[in-house]
Amino acid sequence: MITDARVLRTGFVPREVEHRDAEVTHLTEILAPLTNGEPADTTLLLGPSGVGKTCLAKYTAEQLRQEVLDVEYQYVNCWQNFSEFRTIYRILEGLGKTVDIHRQSTPRDELFERLRQYDGSPCVVILDEVDQLEDKRLLYHLHELSHFSMLLIANRERDLFATAGERLTSRLTGSERVRFDRYSAGELISILNARAKWGLEEGVISDSQLETIADAAGGDARVALSILRTAARQAQRQNLTEITDEVVEAAIPEARVERHEKDLETLTHHQRTLYQIIEEHEAISPSDLYEKYEQRVDDPKTNRTVRNYLSKMDQYDVIEAAGTSRDRTYRSVSESFEHIE
Repeated sequence: MITDARVLRTGFVPREVEHRDAEVTHLTEILAPLTNGEPADTTLLLGPSGVGKTCLAKYTAEQLRQEVLDVEYQYVNCWQNFSEFRTIYRILEGLGKTVDIHRQSTPRDELFERLRQYDGSPCVVILDEVDQLEDKRLLYHLHELSHFSMLLIANRERDLFATAGERLTSRLTGSERVRFDRYSAGELISILNARAKWGLEEGVISDSQLETIADAAGGDARVALSILRTAARQAQRQNLTEITDEVVEAAIPEARVERHEKDLETLTHHQRTLYQIIEEHEAISPSDLYEKYEQRVDDPKTNRTVRNYLSKMDQYDVIEAAGTSRDRTYRSVSESFEHIE
């Protein structure tokens, strides 16, 4: 039933990006100076999760690399690589400049120096979840290096600037911006149909089933693809010749659980500690949460950084924030999954 599992993964970059023509055109125009050997402006790609920001950034950078032989691009997810060292290391690793770097002992300044000395092809650096960088001064330094052009991906601009210094904020304020809205149900159906065409046998899923998946996803392509993948996997395990309505209905909550577990795996030590505390309480206020957090970790982050963590976790439905800033409480979302075995 599944002919190409890669196509059903959320990280897959298709040959054509569906329903983002205006955004592709805008970003292509921003990166156009690279075709003449000049750096491109730093660009912010902004919008909620599951709207195609990462896919479009990779797609456009790859199209540019096919057009201009001497242009590179490097992708780093700053949620997993949240420290300055790890982010720089990933960039240098992609450029083949880490052969003699020891991850435990190489000074940070030496990594910076390697970035400064890089004299290869112009490079587009895609920093995903960039608001999760612990020390955003890295962005200031990269901004100064003419060989590197930055695409910075975040859900909300204010989260990126919340922990940025005044110097960096003044630099990023003038950046280009590409904004993304949620997909409509019709657009999600079109995206799902294209993935099904390339990843599944012909005719195994109906238009009405794709519509059901799109409606359940609420404009989030990550969720929609997770449901499609789960449904196809379950049908294949049951040796069915097609995906049934029952399989689709069962896949919707199962995909949500799988998505939730994968998001939990991405949490840093500090974020996981916050999550565990929230799970232990029916609801907890920010002040009580921070107090308990301080007691559990040896090197607590600032209150401001913790608020940034919680905002990000709420955006990805890892936790649920309720109320205004004055009476806000945090709750676990895991209770909604308890009925699913």
